[in-house]
Amino acid sequence: MSWFRITTIFLFLALMFGASNAQLSSTFYATTCPNVSSIVRGVVEQARNNDARIGARLIRVHFHDCFVNGCDGSLLLDDSAPGGIQSEKNGNPNLSTGGYEVVDDIKTALENVCPGVVSCADILAIASQILVSLDGGPTWQVQLGRRDSRTANLAGTSGIPLGNETLDRISEKFRAVGLDDPTDLVALSGAHTFGRARCVAFRNRLFNFDGAGNPDPTIDPTYLQTLRQNCPQGGNGNALVDLDPTTADGFDNNYFTNLQNNRGLLTSDQVLFSTTGAKTVAIVNRFANSQTDFFDTFGQAMIKMGNIRPLTGNNGEIRSNCRRINSN
Repeated sequence: MSWFRITTIFLFLALMFGASNAQLSSTFYATTCPNVSSIVRGVVEQARNNDARIGARLIRVHFHDCFVNGCDGSLLLDDSAPGGIQSEKNGNPNLSTGGYEVVDDIKTALENVCPGVVSCADILAIASQILVSLDGGPTWQVQLGRRDSRTANLAGTSGIPLGNETLDRISEKFRAVGLDDPTDLVALSGAHTFGRARCVAFRNRLFNFDGAGNPDPTIDPTYLQTLRQNCPQGGNGNALVDLDPTTADGFDNNYFTNLQNNRGLLTSDQVLFSTTGAKTVAIVNRFANSQTDFFDTFGQAMIKMGNIRPLTGNNGEIRSNCRRINSN
């Protein structure tokens, strides 16, 4: 084989490798869609006026999307017979997700100004940052340049951490996507400082946690009585309860002081503090003592999460409609 042909092959492989492993950048749309953030902000500000929970909804969608095949917008795909798509929305962890109509509105606004440029996966990342900030939380440099998947992975939704799981199981799921530092786990769990959960997600803690009719012993007794009033045994399992009983719609570090006081709503919340000998206990105390520390770490953790196996370069596509793959 000639030197020229060998060089050409290596150059071709290098270009392919570079295209599929391009780095995300905070300035990715600087020339192709310079107003992307302001356009997204305009839509989500209006949505927030109509639904105070939209920040919690969309950051949850972003989180659940990234934990299945990476941050590729696959969760946004609806069932599609022609494309053979079985939507991840049908997976048990995603049955209570929402806010998809707001994503549609953002996509429409962006397509009107920058058609075929901004991915649905990036929309989730941008909207999450803006909404956290609007609710009193931190800001961070969102890394951009993700492309959208042309497939979904319904079975993969089993890798999404659940509200009733042990710390060991949750940690295992975080490690599976490359988030090995327990600091990331605790910081990202802090997103439960706003939003709500359905009674069905935690009712076992109130009435039959041990299978013998006893409640979870880590729940503060006064808080337990309040929760039982809001979620009576045999009542409406879809009734909603604030994840943070102190500042329900604000993004702050009260989530961690709640854990210190045994007022974490979900099992997955309280185990961060109540698991004997766990590394997470000191991190909870750290964030409870410093909101600034929590905010800084949360922003860093969101950037790490947003870097879970993104599609870049020539991989995937830029969907024109976030609910279905492009016709071509």
